[in-house]
Amino acid sequence: VAVKSIVSTPLADAIAAHYGVEMRSVLTGFKWIGDQIANLEAAGEVDRFIFGFEESYGYLAGPYVRDKDAVTASMMVAEMAAYYHDKGMNLSQAMESLYAKYGRYAEKTLNLVMPGLDGIVKMKDLMAELRSNPPKQIAGVEVFKLRDYSDGSIKVPELGVMGQTPIKGSNVLYFELADGTSFIVRPSGTEPKVKVYILCKGADKAECDAKIAKYSEYAEGLRK
Repeated sequence: VAVKSIVSTPLADAIAAHYGVEMRSVLTGFKWIGDQIANLEAAGEVDRFIFGFEESYGYLAGPYVRDKDAVTASMMVAEMAAYYHDKGMNLSQAMESLYAKYGRYAEKTLNLVMPGLDGIVKMKDLMAELRSNPPKQIAGVEVFKLRDYSDGSIKVPELGVMGQTPIKGSNVLYFELADGTSFIVRPSGTEPKVKVYILCKGADKAECDAKIAKYSEYAEGLRK
């Protein structure tokens, strides 16, 4: 079992599927990854857990630690560097080899800072507008599906609610677009900003870069 947050790269899903690893997605926050470890432990299957991560930083390898752990992450990066060095590769080259095998993925996180009391109102209004009147297109690309993690509803444009997510209880809107891109919006729980996550896949780096640029421009417009 591996665990990642809902805003983390789908490249991990592709790798997990290749190796027959069950990939579980959870809400943002390492406590939710730790919760999955605890569930496995309660079931007598804690040894099944091998890896957990979020998009920003931090790895959990093995069930020993249940929160952000820079020590284990640092050790793993050093081990990776040594492993690939023996193969005549650096970590950048190793990453390119994963893209060559599983497809080119790219991600970007934008922080739409909205300071002050006015900012709090703007954040609430933005989430309320996106939820009550969701866009049918984002940057000219059709919205295929919207997952609202506040109530767990899955909505399809023109059809309405078509299902439920297995997890809910967080103010996150997850737009799935027709070109395979995920455009995710959520307010920060600790800072005066709305975070936008762009997860995309393309034929090559140029296509991914173009998608990131296009959706970033759209995201920046949300703060107005």
